[in-house]
Amino acid sequence: MLSTVGPDGAETLRENPDRLKQVNAEVEAMGVRVVAQWALLGPYDFCTVLEAPDEKVMSRVALVLGARGTMKTLTLTAVAIDDYVDAVRTDVG
Repeated sequence: MLSTVGPDGAETLRENPDRLKQVNAEVEAMGVRVVAQWALLGPYDFCTVLEAPDEKVMSRVALVLGARGTMKTLTLTAVAIDDYVDAVRTDVG
């Protein structure tokens, strides 16, 4: 998940940087594991690697976080390379 914080989110982080860890705990309470997280310099503020049971659960997390109005997210589904190679190999006659 790539995310950007808005002005309200930035102010919250300035006043309480530990809010990041609190949000991660909230995400994990929704059934998604936070695997890794980095602060970014550029068009996105954070990159968070999440592991969810399925796309439905991840969709809920993205909606809940975005509905707060303090951040915008971009979620991407990742496929393990071995799984990708197997899928491509299967599709080739």
